[in-house]
Amino acid sequence: MNLPNDLLYSEEHEWVKKEGNKVRIGITDFAQDELGDIVFVELPEVGEEIDADEPFGSVESVKTVSELYAPVSGTVVEINEELEDSPEFVNESPYENAWMIVVELSDEAELDKLLSPEAYQAFVEED
Repeated sequence: MNLPNDLLYSEEHEWVKKEGNKVRIGITDFAQDELGDIVFVELPEVGEEIDADEPFGSVESVKTVSELYAPVSGTVVEINEELEDSPEFVNESPYENAWMIVVELSDEAELDKLLSPEAYQAFVEED
């Protein structure tokens, strides 16, 4: 399982990359592997407010539809429009090409609740 060391992780299998007062969010390598071939990604609109631990979109695979849960609260300032035409990026490159949204944080302290790569690895192995 690929787990970049410069990211934080949620128990809902999202990754978070801090970029100043913003974060870039996607789903983990583990999550895409469990879901199988991704055929559709539904993301929020730019300007939409998202709340930590609440759904902000979904991914559809050949097996199932799975909700995406916000690891932090804030305002969506960018979405990865390439996923509309190329949802397979989620399987091919979950950390590079398949980032999903960029969020301007409303509460930076929420980052403290996320898991380190080591803690996320241990969490996944417990499942």
